Amino acid sequence: MTDFSEPRFDHPPRPLAQRIGAVLWPSFFAAGVATMVFFAFIDPLQLRDATFPNWAMTRELGYTLGFFMFWLATCSSSLFTWILLRPSSRFNRALPPD
Repeated sequence: MTDFSEPRFDHPPRPLAQRIGAVLWPSFFAAGVATMVFFAFIDPLQLRDATFPNWAMTRELGYTLGFFMFWLATCSSSLFTWILLRPSSRFNRALPPD
């Protein structure tokens, strides 16, 4: 019979580079797609005029800032998903006897 009183590891921990890549690469790809779709309809200079008209900004800087904002949003989403999908056996320990 299986003893479930002591949690076991599902698999060994992944290397740090693999864990970081699993968050950054999909978010980079999603940010690139979101940037292309967003800026296909929105001109960065018109967006600047509507939000911060006193800023001296070129179109390229607007595209760059937009990409990094999308990357930050998608990276936080990927990170939250990674946190939720971690194996529970690594964090749920049996309570010590009283």
